[in-house]
Amino acid sequence: MLSWSVVFLIIALIAAALGFGGIAGTAVGIAKILFFVFIVLFIVSLLFGRRPKV
Repeated sequence: MLSWSVVFLIIALIAAALGFGGIAGTAVGIAKILFFVFIVLFIVSLLFGRRPKV
């Protein structure tokens, strides 16, 4: 999922450089959403991940 946020960020940078403001804004928004979803899933997996059996 982190790779998808990086892909959308790259698309946004290319679109911004070429002057496509609407596409760049949309791609940045998608990249931000995916990044925060990735962070939340990462924290949840740290808290409830595999634990050694006692």
